[in-house]
Amino acid sequence: MDIIQLKHINKRYDDGFIALKDINLKIESGKFYSLLGPSGSGKSTILRIIAGFTQPTEGEVWFDGKNITDLDPAKRQINTVFQNYALFPHLNVFENVAFGLKIKKLPLSQIKPKVKDALHMVRLDGYANREISELSGGQQQRVAIARAIVNEPKVLLLDESLSALDKRLRKEMQFELRAIQKKLGITFIFVTHDQEEALSMSDEIFVLNDGKIQQNGSPVDIYDEPINDFVARFIGESNLLPGRMIQDYEVEFANHHFQCADAGMKANEKVEVVIRPEDLDIVAPEKGKLVATAQTQLFLGDHFEIKAIDTDENEWLIHSTNGCQLNERIGLYFDPEDIHVMRQHESQADFDARLESYEGEESNDE
Repeated sequence: MDIIQLKHINKRYDDGFIALKDINLKIESGKFYSLLGPSGSGKSTILRIIAGFTQPTEGEVWFDGKNITDLDPAKRQINTVFQNYALFPHLNVFENVAFGLKIKKLPLSQIKPKVKDALHMVRLDGYANREISELSGGQQQRVAIARAIVNEPKVLLLDESLSALDKRLRKEMQFELRAIQKKLGITFIFVTHDQEEALSMSDEIFVLNDGKIQQNGSPVDIYDEPINDFVARFIGESNLLPGRMIQDYEVEFANHHFQCADAGMKANEKVEVVIRPEDLDIVAPEKGKLVATAQTQLFLGDHFEIKAIDTDENEWLIHSTNGCQLNERIGLYFDPEDIHVMRQHESQADFDARLESYEGEESNDE
């Protein structure tokens, strides 16, 4: 069931800047979502519109089947964990977590067990009397989460809430957040510019750029099947080459024809081809679909990162557990499923319409 819907949301500021352009999205109850994109892509603006802190210029916000576009933030069953956590330094942990419950004028007899349960949920048993200044960054973040979940929201919004942590702690908190979300069973919407965070934690990702949703789908879909060149470049590393669609399931790039798994484009249409570095296997030159010469090689612990140039001067990035010698001629082998064909600037809406049209044509042919 959809708990949140944004319908044709636009946001323009007084200085003329357009932050969001016709945003349509649906959020299902009980899932972990990430809004992923570079700075200025519109992801935090979407979060603030859902929370009610920012009003859209056009469009509607629906929550649990009701239009809440003009509803006061305090009356929404939504809580937010901000980037700086916004904890009160003059209050201890218990008082910070209990703050919202006191505002609601709940009696202390109800507040105490609720705060205790919230602290237990974020693994801060025994920290109730600690001062905020005595806590680490990760512990402060967990206090902020406890303060949010103690109010029993249906949706929890997290705005770049891991960005202030060091790499090791950020990794730990990724697991913590995912575990908390699964335990609570409520909807999390997480804003980040970190691809690894979004891929590791999310049930579904919305990739944004320039105020538009570029693509949405599962982490596997986003990584393996990028819709356009922005997504292909922004999510992970890619070999991106110009190509030409010969016909369904056949594409030309690097001056060769290859079988692929894509269809639904026009014959001879100019396209772009993506092959991920880990999908390239190093084989003997005579067994490769392409032949290249190794230019550089770095050992990164669990794999080698190799850059090679093929006979047509295309550069290839290869991630392999097998190394090679510099200036060695190597064969590059890949399966049809490793080739992803896309249009350069196609949006999610364009892709969905093309897929629907293609499936309709196939159905008529039958």
